[in-house]
Amino acid sequence: MKFTRIAKAATLVAAALLSTGATRMNWDATVAETDGGHRIGNPAAEVKVTEFISYTCPHCAAFARAGEPALKLAYVAPGKVNLEIRHLIRDPIDLTAAMLAGCGAAAKFPQNHAAFMLGQDTWIKPLTTSSPAQQARWRTQGAAGRRAIASDFGFYRLMENRGYRRAEIDRCLANEKVAAAMAATSAEDWKRPGIGGTPAFAINGKVMPGTHSWDALERQLEELL
Repeated sequence: MKFTRIAKAATLVAAALLSTGATRMNWDATVAETDGGHRIGNPAAEVKVTEFISYTCPHCAAFARAGEPALKLAYVAPGKVNLEIRHLIRDPIDLTAAMLAGCGAAAKFPQNHAAFMLGQDTWIKPLTTSSPAQQARWRTQGAAGRRAIASDFGFYRLMENRGYRRAEIDRCLANEKVAAAMAATSAEDWKRPGIGGTPAFAINGKVMPGTHSWDALERQLEELL
């Protein structure tokens, strides 16, 4: 089923390329930071999708594997849809991952995001195997707690594999202004009517209640487009 959807997405992109005479569609490489996340794609697209995610949410990771490739290939890359990814923070681990996903230039965000989402099955294991002492360290306020989380969950290694230096990672973890802004924005987003969990989706600013999977979101996009 997943292969069929991706093949369908590839066909849609190929058709778009032929109809426009273009040799390459690269709207998926256009990334801009927003007040609560990052926008990917054509800023003038008539359809704007907002994806509300949590890095510690297994359903979000499932969507990242099954839905995000098709969404970007069929809708974002040809310029039909502009995708914003926003963070619904659930715990200090989530906040730490979100801060690191946004570390550095905006253009780095999509691959950082993918690294956290697609690697969730591996890095999240300490959540169930850690000692009470480790968990207490994670709850330490400020950068010290976030550094403990980054160490125990392998976030330093994940980011170093993405080309970041340890000092750069620590600078991002120490940015209290970013931490406070993310927490505040997340708290407001949690209050949006229709959002009861993650992942959640909005189309052109309207939250789509009950839409938590690629199947449901794809149907709604096809109806619009």
